[in-house]
Amino acid sequence: MELSFLPHLPGAVGQLALFGVLLLAGLLVGELVWRFLGLPRIIGYVLAGVLLGPQVSGLLGPGVLTEARVLIDLSLGLIVFELGHRLDFQWLKRNRWLFAAAIAESALSFLAIHAALLAFGFSPLLAATAAAIGTATSPAVVLMVAHELRAAGQVTERMLLFTAVNCTFAYVALTLLLPLLHLEHAVDWTEALLHPVYLLGGSVLAGFAASLAMLWLAGWVGKREDRQFILLVALIVLAVALARGLNLSVVVTLITLGMLVRNFDRRHALLPLRFGYGGQLFFVILFVLTGASLQFGALASPVGLAVAAFIVARFLGKGLAILVFGRLSGVRPGGAGLLSLALLPMSGLAVVMVLDTAALYRSFGGELAAVVLSAVAVLEILGPVATQFALKRAGEADPAAGSA
Repeated sequence: MELSFLPHLPGAVGQLALFGVLLLAGLLVGELVWRFLGLPRIIGYVLAGVLLGPQVSGLLGPGVLTEARVLIDLSLGLIVFELGHRLDFQWLKRNRWLFAAAIAESALSFLAIHAALLAFGFSPLLAATAAAIGTATSPAVVLMVAHELRAAGQVTERMLLFTAVNCTFAYVALTLLLPLLHLEHAVDWTEALLHPVYLLGGSVLAGFAASLAMLWLAGWVGKREDRQFILLVALIVLAVALARGLNLSVVVTLITLGMLVRNFDRRHALLPLRFGYGGQLFFVILFVLTGASLQFGALASPVGLAVAAFIVARFLGKGLAILVFGRLSGVRPGGAGLLSLALLPMSGLAVVMVLDTAALYRSFGGELAAVVLSAVAVLEILGPVATQFALKRAGEADPAAGSA
């Protein structure tokens, strides 16, 4: 006898169940890594994704990133908004060498990666695209490690500033390469030229419009933390939805929104930004999903040497720029090396940039993923450790955070 009210097993795992599984797995493995190894919880979140992903158990299939893209975009949106909100134009105006150092760090890391990949025989366009993506430090990693350690000080603030600048640089560089990518695949030159203009210009305009709405509504609802929290989340979600609906860049839209509301809030309508525990949910989701997408196979192939060169060139490019401009921009002696280490992580942002490029041209995206995602697989583990070490060594971590 078959009872019609009973569910059919095995049932399909929906988005709600997926959300819960990702959070629970990330929480458990993250706590184990933190308590028994003293490593950042982020590494545990990534390892949870690896265990759930196609590389190990296969519970999360290779298409999970596409299926969960809304969750990824929301997570990245919240993270880059907070990062953009930390970018103080007045600080850059007072210390012009600081901005010069941030641009030099981005440019030299791009040139170093590009040269390294050319030396391994990659095509100039593929090398430039990988270099553009590799320029960006993971905003999620540096923010979460800083939060976890309750870090504050010169290295921490410069780390966050440089991350905001190099993420913006990476997206602009990648967008400017789009015409060459389109023309290589025989796309009409009009579309090739208009696509990056639409992508960058539209994303900035969307962020600008959202910033006007946020500042006006913040003044209207008043300085109540509960109301402003709802307002921030609501407008960030709407900005993500707007960017997705118009085929714009979620990252550029949200980092623009964060920068503008911080620097155009002359009446101080917005209270200090605090996402609290709600924001942590999206950090966990992003890292677990990123872990599930990592590729380790290429590390054992001839491409593995190119990946090693990518990582070394990236670090040396960032380190050289910070060393040269550090003293001019006010970095204390010894701080340049620690800042270079703190900027090592690559994570979900790089994965999303690879996915977006692969969505345009699959064959090109496959070659790109072999290098970039393999580098991410290494730097997802080494990066958080390097950032944690740098902030502790700089004396900017709260000693009480070790027991949190």
